[in-house]
Amino acid sequence: MGPEEQLKELSKNHVSLISEEELLEKLKKKCSLRVKLGVDPSRPDLHLGHAVVLRKLRLFQEFGHQVVLIIGDFTARIGDPSGRSKTRPMLSREEAKANAESYSNQAFKILNRDLTEIRFNSEWLDAMSFEDVIRLSSKYTVARMLERHDFARRYSENEPIGVSEFLYPLAQAYDSVVVKADVEIGGDDQFFNLVVGRKIQEEYGLEAQAILTVPLIEGTDGKLKMSKSYDNYIAFEDSPRDMFGKVMSIPDSLMMKYFRLLTDKSDAELAEYDRELLNKAVNPRDIKLALGVEITSQFYGREIALNAEREFVNIFRNKELPEEMPEIKLPAESISIVDLLVSHANISSRSEARRLIDQGGVRVNDEVLDDIHSVLDVSDGDVLRIGKKRFYRLVKC
Repeated sequence: MGPEEQLKELSKNHVSLISEEELLEKLKKKCSLRVKLGVDPSRPDLHLGHAVVLRKLRLFQEFGHQVVLIIGDFTARIGDPSGRSKTRPMLSREEAKANAESYSNQAFKILNRDLTEIRFNSEWLDAMSFEDVIRLSSKYTVARMLERHDFARRYSENEPIGVSEFLYPLAQAYDSVVVKADVEIGGDDQFFNLVVGRKIQEEYGLEAQAILTVPLIEGTDGKLKMSKSYDNYIAFEDSPRDMFGKVMSIPDSLMMKYFRLLTDKSDAELAEYDRELLNKAVNPRDIKLALGVEITSQFYGREIALNAEREFVNIFRNKELPEEMPEIKLPAESISIVDLLVSHANISSRSEARRLIDQGGVRVNDEVLDDIHSVLDVSDGDVLRIGKKRFYRLVKC
């Protein structure tokens, strides 16, 4: 594709682009741009929220550009203040290193390894002296920092802001100086940090990077952004069954956003899904099944994704049992249902077990167990079902 055609594709579904003219000029001047993404390994797992920006990076790769993936093993120890109402706890060096290894491996589920340069920002930030940090800090003002909406809000509400939090955007910006980024991309919550990168590059005599931000996606609850902190995430390393099931649990109102940001469906195909959703004769679940297959296929291949779909349909539409389920080995004597749940089925407490039973969420075979005092005398092969998704085969020792 020529520069204009690349720009048209790259700018789809963006939130902010600074600027269209700058990016087009860069595409015209250089056949291979250096496109930077920084990720802080604050937790060990990537989820579909990360996939949105990684898929945009892969598109750059498909056009022949070089992706520079910066693993923030240093900046993770400071803690990104973006969107925070209080200072984020700092990670230890050991925690950051372990999480960083996990991130770099998982990223290649989406990125082309041959067109990805992985850098760890401890490489240059650990080497900086205190004088270096002061000189870097002198290149940006407190007034500009307080223009950032979350800093401004906390300042106006007399909430603490650590000086370390002012250093975070500068550290991220210095990454762009070191790797000579032509473009930096990130989630929309990173907009301020990316703009700081433009200013700091110019201070070091470099051409300012273009910046491109993409939408954040809501998690399975349909309300909050996808995050492990909110327990509403779909992880890259979820099993095919769990990944498919979690996609099926999202609200119908999110389906088209997921299709646009997390699949390769064409504009014409997306328009057809939009029309089908307006047709009251079409069950939205059928469209969501197609979404589950599309997303799960990216991580496990189409055949495994179709198997996950069949199993989901068997369990939730045809009320059949999954083909495989973990076993619980029980002694020959009888056991109370509460003891069974707490001791063998990973239920956290006896009160939680009683709550599940009271709500009718526990079955053995097709029988609902609604008496917390029930004592079971199970047979080999009986199936314990907890809620809609958890199944165990009961086996006598």
